[in-house]
Amino acid sequence: MSDKLKALLERLKAHQRTLILAMAEHDGLPAGSTIRQVAELENVIAAVEAVAAEEAEAANARSRMITRQA
Repeated sequence: MSDKLKALLERLKAHQRTLILAMAEHDGLPAGSTIRQVAELENVIAAVEAVAAEEAEAANARSRMITRQA
């Protein structure tokens, strides 16, 4: 995973965690908008992880091609 993707993933997870912990501090149900933010962050985190996996797979494929050519 590239350093930039790792950094983005960590920022997204940290923000999601902050929101969840803030929701836990209050009695009752959290605001719908905050719940949506957490859900949207989950989708973005999954998308970043998918891109990172694709990048890793592509890098492995390139590495295998170079090894075969050598």
